[in-house]
Order: sequence, then structure tokens, then C-alpha cells
Amino acid sequence: MIDTHVHLGQLRYEDPGMSPSTMLRWMDRNGIEKAIVMAVEVPEELDYLVTTRELLRMTRRHRDRLLPLCAADPRHRYPGRFDPYPILNAYIGEGCVGYGENLCGLPVDDPMQQRVYEACDRLKLPIVMHIDWWINRDKPGLPGFERMLATYRNVKWVGHAQYFWREISAKVPRKVSYPAGPVVPGGRIDELMRKYKNLYADLSAGSGYNAITRDPEFGIAFLNRWKHRLMFATDKLRAKQDTSIIDFIRTVDISEDARRRIMRENAGKVFDLA
Repeated sequence: MIDTHVHLGQLRYEDPGMSPSTMLRWMDRNGIEKAIVMAVEVPEELDYLVTTRELLRMTRRHRDRLLPLCAADPRHRYPGRFDPYPILNAYIGEGCVGYGENLCGLPVDDPMQQRVYEACDRLKLPIVMHIDWWINRDKPGLPGFERMLATYRNVKWVGHAQYFWREISAKVPRKVSYPAGPVVPGGRIDELMRKYKNLYADLSAGSGYNAITRDPEFGIAFLNRWKHRLMFATDKLRAKQDTSIIDFIRTVDISEDARRRIMRENAGKVFDLA
């Protein structure tokens, strides 16, 4: 198994977070071979940052299993003066396999964000996108995110978090992060997956798990339908954390082809893993 969304380091004041050794021990207990580790370089969601430089240091001895992403706050410097391309290119040279987690408190299609997207497009870097009511915020139906999918075609976009996953249903209640009950077919995620071959999604956190379990029949069909675009992930960032997605993806009644792709093969394709 490859977990495509974990965190290292202290991110919350009240919790020490996961060290490389505690993460590796947890991975061993759960049969996870490799993990994609997020950098956090913006202040919106969490108490502390874990910068790309710090992440590169923490993972240096474990690159066979812990694969770092890079990130940058697009609000660096004066407006219009920040060029993230040389910085991100240097991070690739140091071992980063993608960009993320994008946690910036700007509209998803803000011009400052697009400087980063353009650099990732030139570098063909995948981007892990957290989308909620404030971070990478968008209108219902994700029209701004769709424009980014259409504009930056060399980017493999990985959808994640509450306001992305609630769009699995055609009926989306206002200001509800974790909708309950049956999924109404015809949601925007299905539509965007059909239109844009560069859209992927990770199943991490309460948002991804809720989306595919709130309506079991729909969830199984969704997993089979998009088996080539979905990736197993936990969003592991603390020792005591619900990671029910692990047992779920191992036992849910989907095809073995779908399970193999979701648990491992799609991660290799998105993050260009050997």
C-alpha cells in the first residue's frame, strides 16, 4: 500500500505530531510500504508550519519510504514579484515528488495562486489541493477549480478535503462540510472526472471516507468507476487518529483491479514513483 497523504512534525499546539520513526512504525503495523508527506507553508489551518526545507531534512534518511512534497506561500514578497519556478525546481532536485499540501487561504483561482500553478505546470508537478470554505475557496460546483483544471493541463490535480468531497453529490447542502445520507447522482466530481483526465482525488481524512461510505451502494460504484483516478490516503498527522479508511479499502466489495489501482498503482503514476 502507498499512503498518498500524511504529515510529519508538530502542526498543532496540543499534539506533538508524528516523527519519522513513529510514522514508520505506524506504517509497518498497517502494511503501508510508502507514504507521500505534505509540506505546510501557510498559516491558515494549523498552528505551526512544517516547511519544505524541514521536511527534506526529516525524510532524508528514509527516502525509500517517506517521499516529500514541496510547498510555498504564493503571497511571498510584493504582489507580482514572486517567481516560484526556480525554488520548486530546486526542491525537485532535492527529492520532492510533487507540490502540496496547498492550504492557502485565497480563492482557488487567485492570480497569486496561479503563479504557483504555472510553475507546477512547467515542471509537470502534481498538486494536492485542500478545498474547504476558506482554503482554496470556490463557489458551489467548483467553477474556479474547473478553470484551473482546464488551464494547467500538465498538472495532475489531487482533490482533497470537505468542499471538494461534498461535490460527490448533485445535491450539496449549504455550509455543510460532511453531508450525510444518500448521494444524488450527477455530482460535480463525476462530471469533472469525465471532462478532465488530469483530475485525481485522495480518499483521506473524514471528508474522503465520509464521501464514499455515506451511501454504500453509490460509494462502491464510484470506486469502481474511477478506479484509475482515486488514491488510498489517511491524512495521518497524530498518533491517536481514526484511520478507518485502511480496513475499508482492504475489505470493501470492489474489483481486485480497482483495489490494486487505488491502493498502490495510481500513486505510482501520479507521483512518478519507480
